[in-house]
Amino acid sequence: MQLQPIASTPADAMSAEITDAEAAALARTTVNLFKVWDITDAQACTLLGGVSARTWARWKEGNTGRIPRDLKMRMAHLMGIHKGLRYLFKEPARGYAWIKTPNAAFGGQSALDLMLRGELSDLSAMRKWLDAERGAW
Repeated sequence: MQLQPIASTPADAMSAEITDAEAAALARTTVNLFKVWDITDAQACTLLGGVSARTWARWKEGNTGRIPRDLKMRMAHLMGIHKGLRYLFKEPARGYAWIKTPNAAFGGQSALDLMLRGELSDLSAMRKWLDAERGAW
């Protein structure tokens, strides 16, 4: 059996690449999201793929600078997670608290515990899990 070349991937079906202006807006929104999730600076740096504490401090001041593609994808997943929680919980505060609440579906760990493993795939998996929970898949 001969393998066929890949003509397209699921990523090809997604919208065009995130622009620099969109990334700056995502960064501002991420700062605000982490405030309502009550995320520490160290946790924020981990969720953002190991950005430096200095970079995170600049973001909180409103200066994001150039944002690499991986970081754009991380923020897009974080916004997808936030969106999923808003669909699942009518009261936003419940969704914000859910992030840190131990969950039997995650072996007693919280969603934040899983996302803090630091890989982009951890954010993607959490987003997919929430989408499945709300019946979006």
